[in-house]
Amino acid sequence: MTQERGKVYLVGAGPGDVAYLTVKAYNLLAAAQVLIYDALVDAQLLQCVPPDCLKLDVGKRGGKPSTTQAEINKLLVKHCQQGKQVVRLKSGDPLIFGRCTSEIEALKASGCDFELVPGISSALAAPLLAGIPLTDPVLSRTFAVFTAHEPEVLDWEALSRLETLVILMGGQHLPEILDQLVRNGRSHLTPIAIIRWAGTPDQQIWIAQLGNILEQTSELSLSPAVIVIGEVVGLRKYLQPENIYLDEIIRQQPGERHESTPIPQPMLSNFPPSSPLPLTGKTILVTRSVGQSSQFSDRLIASGATVIEMPTLEIGPPSSWEALDNAIAHLSDFDWLIFSSTNGIDYFFERLIAQGKDTRALAGVKIAVVGEKTAHSLKQHSIQADFIPPNFVADSLVENFPDKLDGKKVLFPRVESGGREVLVKELTTKGAKVIEVAAYQSCCPSGIPPVAELALQNRKVNVITFASSKTVQFFCQLTNKIFSNNSDASQFLEGVCIASIGPQTSKTCHALFGRVDVEAQEYTLDGLTQALITWATNS
Repeated sequence: MTQERGKVYLVGAGPGDVAYLTVKAYNLLAAAQVLIYDALVDAQLLQCVPPDCLKLDVGKRGGKPSTTQAEINKLLVKHCQQGKQVVRLKSGDPLIFGRCTSEIEALKASGCDFELVPGISSALAAPLLAGIPLTDPVLSRTFAVFTAHEPEVLDWEALSRLETLVILMGGQHLPEILDQLVRNGRSHLTPIAIIRWAGTPDQQIWIAQLGNILEQTSELSLSPAVIVIGEVVGLRKYLQPENIYLDEIIRQQPGERHESTPIPQPMLSNFPPSSPLPLTGKTILVTRSVGQSSQFSDRLIASGATVIEMPTLEIGPPSSWEALDNAIAHLSDFDWLIFSSTNGIDYFFERLIAQGKDTRALAGVKIAVVGEKTAHSLKQHSIQADFIPPNFVADSLVENFPDKLDGKKVLFPRVESGGREVLVKELTTKGAKVIEVAAYQSCCPSGIPPVAELALQNRKVNVITFASSKTVQFFCQLTNKIFSNNSDASQFLEGVCIASIGPQTSKTCHALFGRVDVEAQEYTLDGLTQALITWATNS
């Protein structure tokens, strides 16, 4: 039997947070059989690998026992030769101060297959995440990146002449760095930024000048940190949102400062007084379907929230197109066409086109939709809805229907199972003949994204949003798998705000969780966002 050939992937993990991991890196982690990782790799990334993946921590830590480079090389070769898919995970980019040369030489000498996978270097990501541009047409036409791990070997005279400096591994040598720059001609008034744990929830930023930065940081741990020196640091105040929250910009380590203790004036000099964004400090779990959560997430992020996406719906075609295709072939027989979701519209028009028809086939058929977003989706097909109920819910559609329903033939393309039974029943009671056809199917995803699972397990979620009854039902299915010791999801939701888009979704929340904490007054995603802002403001 031929042994499967192994391969080593030298992967850049980016600055920290899993959100800044490349798609290729994520996919490699998801398939890894062996993970060999550095000390600065964020713990969230370790959740991306399969449960049976062998995880080996080989991080080098200053002043502490650590794995030697020779031992790391042997581990890579050993597992590759055993036919394993090995991910060598390094923070940032593997070839920017990543000590990859030795590992590559060892792999080549042993005939091991390998591949380099780029990552976002903290040298570039940290300034960007702090709102500091490294280049500017006037202030910085060039920048240099270097490590100050061994400051005595650097050409400080040459470095001092450059407009912008980005320094890695310089926290322990900050006094010497400042001394060398000033002695070689750099003004003590030159702006400096120190960004610690960039790209993670623990990110901290100190802004000052070469002459006074030590007053703020002399007793603090500055590792891992990226140091930016140059006039571009002063541009930060112009590039930040006007209402950015000061406490989110400058964070001190736990226990170092009480809320009543004033922040030293030099730290405030570059930041005008401002009000916090309303959802600042709130971590919100969004449970919409795959591909439909981004706009809602963007709204929440713009209001200051940290958003974790956990899709609880997967949308796909129905088990059979027969009923929908037959209805489309006889569209002229119908008086009304009703859409209650954007999914119904998307799949209906997909089949319309598949049958060689276009919107002209709808001539003489009136169209009603539930919700503004559904109406907007219809407009994307150059069709204006004939009726949109005022309250964006199915009940309102029947109550305010503009036509007598008695004897009317209504086509209702809907989800294959678990759809709008109440709507159909009420239309039928009014005398309409309703033809229901399956236009799409919604099902429960096979698993939970690692970041969402970790946040739930560690009780890091403040709010969970639900935009339909099915998202509630499938959320419970998914979470019951990982919290198998609990009889239902509500047992691990203590203190978490349950937010619903409308009455039907709230009804399901009450049935499965026993409560709803926030319900949108306008049953839209904008309405749900506003309801959360009101809740956060009053809580």
